[in-house]
Amino acid sequence: MITVCLDLEGVIFPEIWINVAEKTGIKELKLTTKDISDYDELMQMRIRILKEKNINIHLIKDVIAALTPLDGAYEFINWLRERFQVIILSDTFYQFAMPLMKQIGYPALFCHNLIIDETGMITGYKLRQKSAKREVVKALKNDLLIKTIALGDSYNDTQMLAEADAGILFSPPQNVIDEFPQFPVANNYEEVKQKFIEASKVIG
Repeated sequence: MITVCLDLEGVIFPEIWINVAEKTGIKELKLTTKDISDYDELMQMRIRILKEKNINIHLIKDVIAALTPLDGAYEFINWLRERFQVIILSDTFYQFAMPLMKQIGYPALFCHNLIIDETGMITGYKLRQKSAKREVVKALKNDLLIKTIALGDSYNDTQMLAEADAGILFSPPQNVIDEFPQFPVANNYEEVKQKFIEASKVIG
């Protein structure tokens, strides 16, 4: 059985921080891992802005509560489950992601944790482990002898894609395509399905 490892934001759900930016009018919060390859740099910027603007976890959770899967994502997840094992590997946080998981039937999720003070302000974050997406795929392959296909859309997914038996970019920005031409690109779920089927025949 092949295990599929999926990114969450930009692949199954809209980008949380972009929606927070639209809610608050703070354009800097629209920057994501598609724009900035250094995850810590990106998160430190976000935390600094939240502190400066006095934005707490409760506002962000209100934004998340209004999010729904991307068009076709729910059906895509069900299609995957009929053919593969499915794991969500994300650089988001459990405090953000768990309400979203309910909408897609609670697949396995590996992500990080926020550090939140008594007033609800986000003061930091704790990685589950360094290079967490890659390390999960690496463990599946090397320790459990499980074949893997990975799907992501941003800089922070490329290590995962490289580690997997097959890695595919989903509707990535041109800068990511240009820097990582070794990965095939799918621009919609139908294209992803075809590439998954092709990859499973090769690696299966």
